[in-house]
Amino acid sequence: MSARRVLIAEDDPVSLRLVEAMLKKWGYDPVLTRDGAEAWQVLQSENAPQLAILDWMMPKRDGLDVCRALRQDTERPYVYVLLLTAKVQEQDLVVGLEAGADDYLTKPFAAEELRARLYAGERILGIQQQLVNAREDLRNQAIRDALTGLFNRRYMQEALERELNRAEHGGSALTILMLDLDHFKDYNDAWGHDVGDAMLRQIGALVEVRTRREDIACRFGGEEFVLILPGVPLSVGRRRAEDFRKGVRELKIEHQGSLLASATVSVGVACFPQHGCNAQELLRAADKALYCAKARGRNCVAVYELLDNKTSESGPEAIGG
Repeated sequence: MSARRVLIAEDDPVSLRLVEAMLKKWGYDPVLTRDGAEAWQVLQSENAPQLAILDWMMPKRDGLDVCRALRQDTERPYVYVLLLTAKVQEQDLVVGLEAGADDYLTKPFAAEELRARLYAGERILGIQQQLVNAREDLRNQAIRDALTGLFNRRYMQEALERELNRAEHGGSALTILMLDLDHFKDYNDAWGHDVGDAMLRQIGALVEVRTRREDIACRFGGEEFVLILPGVPLSVGRRRAEDFRKGVRELKIEHQGSLLASATVSVGVACFPQHGCNAQELLRAADKALYCAKARGRNCVAVYELLDNKTSESGPEAIGG
């Protein structure tokens, strides 16, 4: 929420300046508009105020119309609306609240009453933001791996299906990389699980730093990671896999101030549509390529290859080391 910014929509210049002076005195940052159309334009802008004082009767667009439009726009942050009106009939006030106003104040009004209602609006917006943050935290817990902060396996499966659908309809490539930390069991046995966790966290951080915004980096399970690279053809995916392999090899891994032994990863590469037409086929191809990289001595990249378009397969081609 923008810090104590309040929009004022009032066509009477005297009333506008009076309310502006009050708000400044109370520590608010008033944003002045002189009709409903101007108010709506400001409320649609980036970083718009979330507290709004709207006069009911205004030229071009009245306060009720602005309220209704705000409540229909569910994609933007909630705006708390205080409606100013000279109308005192109960039915008029019901109409105002039904249009989407959160509160109303009848003219003329006392300064302290306006101040109290603005404070109430701030409290409600604060509670709402806490709920939004809590919901986002729960969502992150559902889709993120607690140790590395990368997406978890469940989210990976959903994302891969979605991205494959986009690639199929858009006629574009998609590459997945399957990374596995070499000799991870030996690290755990020799140094303990705390050291193993430290290695996974730092490798996860490296993976996240080296991905594009559109890439989807996931912890597949244990010491395995899967990277979904939308729009990336096989040749580019192969180079990126090698970059990840070199990055891990050069990574200085620390735990409690001590430098640990260097880590390495093996990487399997598979690409849509060459190596699979669905998520299961593509993951199986990447896993077979990864197995080949392990069998060839680890610390290398293996690309899954097909002999032809039938069911016969060749072993993946390996690079790196």
